[in-house]
Amino acid sequence: MSSEIAFLVPVILCGGTGTRLWPLSRASYPKQYWALAGSDDTTLLQQTQQRLEGLPQLAPPLLVCNEDHRFIVAEQMRQIGVDPAAILLEPVGRNTAPAIAVAALQATARGEDPLLLVLAADHVIRDGAAFRAAITAGRPAAAAGRLVTFGIVPTAPETGYGYIEAALPFAAAGPLEPVPIARFVEKPDRATAEQFFASGRFTWNSGMFLFKASAILAELERLTPELVSACRAALEQDSADLDFLRLEQESFASCPSLAIDVAVMERTALGSVLPLEAGWSDVGSWSALWDTGERDASGNVLRGRVISEGSRNCYLRSEHRLVVGLGVDDLVVVETDDAVLVAHRDRAQDVKMIVNQLEAAGASEGKAHRRIYRPWGHYDGVVEGERWQVKKILVKPGASLSLQMHHHRAEHWVVVKGTAVVEKDGLQEMVGENQSTYIPLGSKHRLSNPGKIAVEMIEVQSGPYLGEDDIVRFDDVYGRTDAPHRGIAQAAS
Repeated sequence: MSSEIAFLVPVILCGGTGTRLWPLSRASYPKQYWALAGSDDTTLLQQTQQRLEGLPQLAPPLLVCNEDHRFIVAEQMRQIGVDPAAILLEPVGRNTAPAIAVAALQATARGEDPLLLVLAADHVIRDGAAFRAAITAGRPAAAAGRLVTFGIVPTAPETGYGYIEAALPFAAAGPLEPVPIARFVEKPDRATAEQFFASGRFTWNSGMFLFKASAILAELERLTPELVSACRAALEQDSADLDFLRLEQESFASCPSLAIDVAVMERTALGSVLPLEAGWSDVGSWSALWDTGERDASGNVLRGRVISEGSRNCYLRSEHRLVVGLGVDDLVVVETDDAVLVAHRDRAQDVKMIVNQLEAAGASEGKAHRRIYRPWGHYDGVVEGERWQVKKILVKPGASLSLQMHHHRAEHWVVVKGTAVVEKDGLQEMVGENQSTYIPLGSKHRLSNPGKIAVEMIEVQSGPYLGEDDIVRFDDVYGRTDAPHRGIAQAAS
């Protein structure tokens, strides 16, 4: 396919947990699925796709995500009117090289050879026009077989990023021209970073790429043939799961866990770097969000129900309750339904240590929120005691939970909004607002919402074991089974 007609397939990598943005970003709902930048409610994932609008020959995206997040990804694409070419489900995380390999194999499955634009789902880019211009500038080199990466023009001698050295000064190649890569450098110390910053040849490694599918596959085959072989087997044995392609677990798990930089870019002679100045940030910490956010006259970034009085240079965020900053400076305060973070901005990078402590202690706050999202809606844990717990459940219009039963718990449902259809042991009943129904232990049951507004209800569970893996599914419109529990984000109902 010639460069003039080569179409562009975005490959959006949705993995990662973003633990440095705890307590908002957690394994069950990482940072890429939150609205963290800008004045609207679009998420980082949605912004990643939307900022590509206007590029010529733009094809539907390929998304690669953890299977636990598949319904979140599908719903967020639906909300912005995007129908992906495919959503590839990784059974285990294997870094970026296998993810890119399966995307390239999928993109060429029908004999086509598009350009692949590899993007992380969790970056902020404030100047979309400049970003699109850089992509356009990189297309001829990529169409000719170069492996183009976008290097961020440094704004400071940053020690938290890897660097890319160009083989010649960027000015010699002309504006927005890819330059051959001399080398990749890991995160430097301060003195080395200052030398890089002054040289004019170094850019930050953004992890964004543009190349022909055949070109990256050829280099992967040459440099890591075992990786491509495992990815090909995983894709050939995939299984369709509604709108998803579930990679075969054993084959994909046998892939070496390699970043694309290590697998290819640091070893290839085809690498080129294109300098990018577009207000980029990988939002790797709360202080980075303060840096990129819209600040008021006192230097504060305020999100949600927040009052600031006499505070300066703070990041204050509320998801539920009112947060008041009174006479404080240089703080990060983030409130969620079950945790509050108060940190000095200079210590924001250390939040990961707190997450490690929580996980070591087995605390649920380390991995999951009280609100858990499902394809049919979501539920919130309200309160729990010995042998009982209370949840608030929302079921979207037209949605239905699986036909299921529990071995260890009974449930009492009280509808507070909308009208539900409840099936119990083959019999159906309508349950409206201020009405309730009882689900005995062992009863085969299902809850559906036939209406045009969401059903909201309170569920009271009681029994000797209330774990989310106490479920047997008999029928499910979302293709889920009663297979063993595979992770905190995949719990039942």
